[in-house]
Amino acid sequence: MNDYFEEEEFESQINKDTIWRIGKLGLRHWPMMGGFLLFISLVSVVEAFHTYLNKQMIDLGIIAGDMAALKHYALIYLATWPVFVILVMGFILCAGWLGHRVQYDLRQSMFDHLQELPLSYYDKTPTGWLMSRATSDVTRVGDLVSWGFLDMTWTVTSVSASLFFMFLINWKMTLIVIAIIPLLYLVAVNFKKYILIEYRMVRKVNSKITGAFSENISGVRVVKSLRREERNINEFQNLTNEMYSASFKAAWLSALFLPAVQLVSASAIAIIVWYSGVQYEGGMMTIGSIHAFVSYITFMLWPVQQLAAVYASMQQAIASGERIFSLLDTEVDIVDAPDAIDPGTIRGDIVFDHVTFSYVEENAVLTNFNLTIPQGETVALVGPTGAGKSTIVNLLCRFYEPTGGAIRFNGRDYRSMTQASIQSRVGMVLQTPHLFSGTAMENLKYGRLSATDEEVIAAAKMAGADGFIRKLEKGYQTEVGEGGVLLSTGQKQLISLARAIMVNPDLFIMDEATSAVDTLTESLIQKGMDVLMKGRTSFIIAHRLSTIKNADRILVIEDGGISEMGSHAELIKQRGHYYNLYTRQFREQAARV
Repeated sequence: MNDYFEEEEFESQINKDTIWRIGKLGLRHWPMMGGFLLFISLVSVVEAFHTYLNKQMIDLGIIAGDMAALKHYALIYLATWPVFVILVMGFILCAGWLGHRVQYDLRQSMFDHLQELPLSYYDKTPTGWLMSRATSDVTRVGDLVSWGFLDMTWTVTSVSASLFFMFLINWKMTLIVIAIIPLLYLVAVNFKKYILIEYRMVRKVNSKITGAFSENISGVRVVKSLRREERNINEFQNLTNEMYSASFKAAWLSALFLPAVQLVSASAIAIIVWYSGVQYEGGMMTIGSIHAFVSYITFMLWPVQQLAAVYASMQQAIASGERIFSLLDTEVDIVDAPDAIDPGTIRGDIVFDHVTFSYVEENAVLTNFNLTIPQGETVALVGPTGAGKSTIVNLLCRFYEPTGGAIRFNGRDYRSMTQASIQSRVGMVLQTPHLFSGTAMENLKYGRLSATDEEVIAAAKMAGADGFIRKLEKGYQTEVGEGGVLLSTGQKQLISLARAIMVNPDLFIMDEATSAVDTLTESLIQKGMDVLMKGRTSFIIAHRLSTIKNADRILVIEDGGISEMGSHAELIKQRGHYYNLYTRQFREQAARV
C-alpha cells in the first residue's frame, strides 16, 4: 500500500478551513439546517422556562399556600408540553434528513471527481484508502453536520437560556456560575488536541485494514494457491493490534475527558449549594430559587457533558473531513482546453512527433519517440516488460499526455480535442478483462446503452461469444457476478471483445488479450479481432507472437524506442531481436507438443 497515503499528516490541530467546509455542506440545505437549529434552540428555551415555572410553583404556590397560583402555573406547564414534543420531533426529523443528504452529496462529489482523475492517480492510490473515504469517513462527516452541530447548538442555547433565567433569579450567584464556564473550556481545549491526534492515527490504520481486506478478498485465489493464509493472518493480526492500540489510546482520553468535565460540574454544584444556603439564611433566596439554581446548573452542564461524550466522534469527523477534502482537492492532471472540440471522428493518420514521456521526473520511459501510422493499419508492439509498450497505448488513449512533443490525429494535435471525443472512439480489450455486476446483456451494452438486444447479439456472434452465452442458465440475462467471477477468463475476454465491437470504435487496441486463454478461445478471439480490425487502425500488444504474424507492421520496443520495425517476414529475415523471440517461442511450443 502506498506509504504516502497511509502516512500523510495534516498540520492543523483543528483546521478551521475544514470545519468551515464541513459547515458549508450543511448550508447547501439551509432550510433543513436552519430548521433543526431553530427547533433545538426553542427546545432549550422551553426546558429552561419549565424550570422557571417549577420555581414559581414552589415559591408562589406550594410554600405560599396559594392553590390558585399553583393551578395557574401548572396549567401553563402542561400547555407548553405539546409544543415541546413538536419541537423535539422537528429537530430529529431535520437533523436526520440533513445528515443523510450531506452523505449523499459527499459520495456523489467524490464519485464524480474520481471519474475525472487520470490513471496516474489510481496508479499511486490504494483502493482501501478510497473505499474508506467513501464509507466510514462520509458517515462521520454527515453525523457531524447533523447531530454534531446539533449538540453544539444545544450546548450554546441551553447555557444562554439557563443564564438568562438565573439572572432573573439572582444575578450574584449567576456571576459565580459564569466564572466556572472558562474552566470547562480549558479542560476541553487541552483534551481535544490529544484526542484528535489519536483518532487521526485510528483513521490511518483503518485505511490499512480496509486495504488488507480488499486485497485478500480480490486475490483469494493467489492466497490459496501460494498457501499464504497463515502469513496473511499474522500480518492482519499486526494491523488489528495496531488498530487496538491507537483506538485504546483515543478511548482512554475520551473516557478521561468526561470525568474531568463532571468533576468541574460537581464542584460548581457544591459551591452553588453552599452559597445558596448562605443566601437563604440571609433571606436573599427562596427554596424555589435554590431548587431552580441547582436545576439550571444541572440543566446547563448536562449538554456540556454530552458534548464531551461525543467530542471524540467529532474529532473523528474532522479528521475524516480532512481526508475527504484531500481527495476532492486533488487536481486533475489532464484537462480539456477551453477551445477543445469534438472533431466527430479520430479516423486518419496517427503521428507521434518527438514524444517524450516519464511517469517520474528524470526517468523517461519514451524519449524523442517518432512514429506514423496510416489510417487502417494494424500495428503490433512487442518487446520486454517495461520497454514502453503499454505507455504508448496509454498516451494514444490520452490516459496520460506527453511531457514533450505531440500526438496528432489526422494532422490535429489531440490536446485540441476533448478527452471524451477520443476515448469514446477507442475500443480496448485488455489482458485482464473487467466485467461489472449484472447480466451478460448489461455488460455488453455497457459502452452503448442505446443498443438493441438484436445489435448486442449480433456483436456477440461476431466476437464468438454468442455460443457460450446461450448455454448459460438464463442466456443473456445470466448474472455474471462481481467482476465476472462466475465466468472463466476466456468467457470474460470474449464478452470484453464483443463489448468493444458494440461501440464501433475508430481505433482498436488489444493489450495482451489472448495471453491467459486456451488455444480454442484464442482462435475465437482472433476471428473477432479480424472482424473488428477490418478498416480500422489497430494496435496489438502481444507476447504470444503467433497472434501478430498478420499485422501490417511489427514494432520491437526497447528502452523507450523502436529497435526494429517491419512485417513478420521482414523481421524474420533480419534475424534480429524479433527473430530470436519468435524462434524461441516456436521451439518452446514444439517441445511442449
